[in-house]
Amino acid sequence: MLDRRTLDIRPSSSKTFRNLASECCVWSNLSNLKSKIVLLFLLSALHVQLYAQTPEAALTRILFIYDASNSMNARWQTGVKHKIAERLLSQTLDSLKGTPNLELALRVYGHQKDYTLERDCEDTELLVPFAPENGDKISEALRKIYPQGTTLIAYALEQAGNDFPPYNGKVRNIIILITDGIEECDGDPCAIALALESKGITLKPFVIGVGLDVKFAKTFECVGNYYDAADEATFKNVINIVISQAMNTSTAQVNLLDKNGLPNETNVNMTFYNHHTENIEYNYIHTINHKGNPDTIPLDIAITYDMVVHTIPKVRVDSITLTAGIHNIIAAETPQGKLELKLSGNTTQYKNLAAIVRENDKCETLNTQIFQGTERYIVGTYDLEIPTLPKIYIEDVKITQSTTTKIEIPKPGIVSILSNSIGYGSLYIENNGKLEWIYNFKDNISRETIALQPGSYKAIWRPQSAKESIFTIERSFEIKSGSSTQVKLF
Repeated sequence: MLDRRTLDIRPSSSKTFRNLASECCVWSNLSNLKSKIVLLFLLSALHVQLYAQTPEAALTRILFIYDASNSMNARWQTGVKHKIAERLLSQTLDSLKGTPNLELALRVYGHQKDYTLERDCEDTELLVPFAPENGDKISEALRKIYPQGTTLIAYALEQAGNDFPPYNGKVRNIIILITDGIEECDGDPCAIALALESKGITLKPFVIGVGLDVKFAKTFECVGNYYDAADEATFKNVINIVISQAMNTSTAQVNLLDKNGLPNETNVNMTFYNHHTENIEYNYIHTINHKGNPDTIPLDIAITYDMVVHTIPKVRVDSITLTAGIHNIIAAETPQGKLELKLSGNTTQYKNLAAIVRENDKCETLNTQIFQGTERYIVGTYDLEIPTLPKIYIEDVKITQSTTTKIEIPKPGIVSILSNSIGYGSLYIENNGKLEWIYNFKDNISRETIALQPGSYKAIWRPQSAKESIFTIERSFEIKSGSSTQVKLF
């Protein structure tokens, strides 16, 4: 059961009429590095259009970018690096046969020009375009390659952005780059990654080095995560891991924490945005399952997320990355209480009356809350503006964990303003010996009915036909909750 705290606010308080509105709204360049072998895997969600609740129905397209530079002719463990990489990659392609909703493609660089004759920094080609069940074509193309050129990682990545044809359905576009060296053409893979991001292309790389020290790994911090491949088996395992992450979703639960750090908050929408493209990936209404735990949700493991929990005010968690093979837990601090707005008695004069809710001493409107209803807010202090006549301003409304704060305003009274003719005038409230304007009378009618909060008022009016100020008429009157009165301006 929720605790209940009632706060009865009435306009007779001098603090009520304080005008809060007036106070409030006033790869870096890697060409000088030496390496025996580096295997760089870049997973890229290129213009991801994955629909949130049906990730399994999306088309997955994987583009392999293969390094066929001269250094791939070097020996490594049981043979030549190119032959080992070709064999292991072909085995992986065989394992993908029959996979639904999958298309593969192959781009190669360094395979057309002998680097000892000409250093061609644009030597790259899409050998096998995207198509389903074309793993054998890629394996055949790899067997025909003779590595001989230079390493142009940045340029190949840049061209890869054009290899994905337009697609109107749900699609995940992945890049896997395999290379045994670093940039040799003065290109900057980091800069290319940023440029691709600006076009809605996000890079998420896996860097695998053989016998490389930590210093080398640090040079890849701008583009990905570093892994040390000490042997062929590790190389094969990493390819399998990357493919698995490209093909599958992962599970996660979101713990919405209360003031005590317990995952008890629930029943609110969570939007997961792609951190790089800012596109919406998923929407889930948070649920506590039948076991009393936050429900498990599927998420694409290849994406970095920003999560927005649509509480009032919203709570944001940025740069969320998921780990393969485990159940991921995402936590957000969202302690909440309730605000209930009530009207005394039944009244038609205040139909659809709503309060503007702001955080304490801030101008931004958080919510417009209808009276005779309850809304949840993050625990804290709020200010209310209620558009009655006169307006009611309430400061320092406290919302606390798992309690209901009740704001109640009185039923208005009714005043009928009567005159013998049309004219000009206004209505004021008398507050601490001063007049505060609240309403201008209509100048084309002679009778008006107005709902007013309880208090002391003064009507000041002059007939339209009177051309001298001395014909101004003043009438003071009192309004009581639920009562009616007449004011005659003649």
